[in-house]
Amino acid sequence: MPLQYQDQVNLLKDILSNHQTDCCGSVSECEQLERLIKSLMVNSNIDQNNKQVLGQIYDYSQSGINSSNLDAHIESHQQQLSEWVGNIDQLS
Repeated sequence: MPLQYQDQVNLLKDILSNHQTDCCGSVSECEQLERLIKSLMVNSNIDQNNKQVLGQIYDYSQSGINSSNLDAHIESHQQQLSEWVGNIDQLS
């Protein structure tokens, strides 16, 4: 059963919030971020500014998947994670 729009936004925010607060994560979480963003990007109700933020998060998740040290990757993006979590409220 596919996730509804609001559920996708909530899951996106939860994963990013966990990365921000825990400074660690898993490759499967990064893969889940990619799937969520791909699904959200096709939504016509999301404006261009929010799509740009989603693109940044997508790049972050891709880099995380390919990182040899995921925790260090997450730690190096703490500022962006904070900004993204704040921006996600605009998607709700």
